[in-house]
Amino acid sequence: MTLEADLPLMLRLLVALLLAGLVGLERELNRTSVGLRTHALVGVCTAAFVILAELTVQAFQGASPLLRFDPLAVLGATVSGISFLGAGAVIAGSTTERRQSLTSAASILGTAAIGLCCGLAHYPLAAALTGVILLILHGFRWVEVHLLGTRRAPPPRE
Repeated sequence: MTLEADLPLMLRLLVALLLAGLVGLERELNRTSVGLRTHALVGVCTAAFVILAELTVQAFQGASPLLRFDPLAVLGATVSGISFLGAGAVIAGSTTERRQSLTSAASILGTAAIGLCCGLAHYPLAAALTGVILLILHGFRWVEVHLLGTRRAPPPRE
């Protein structure tokens, strides 16, 4: 492939980086153990796996009638791998941080979904998903603190 042909693929990675980075920035600003770099990496790598699956199918298309590819297997394997990463985030967190660790694990899974959308070049869906995730992470925290009283307000920033 030429650089010109690869530009749309690189755009997919860039959009995944930006959108996943927004989620990571929210986590970073709230001082969670899983922040900007982790979310950005998850989004970009997930998009890359989708792109690589697409390129693999194109490269071997028509090579042999016995050769079959299942792009959905890539999606399933990606979700399984990301879930394993999220479980590690929960286990690594202390007992007092368990609730925050669960939220971080869920945000990692959401960031993987953003990466999947970007890898498939479904940018409006990726942007909408990013907005929904940020609403849940930020807006629901406000509801928990101010309306439900189930959570203490975060400590003031220095």
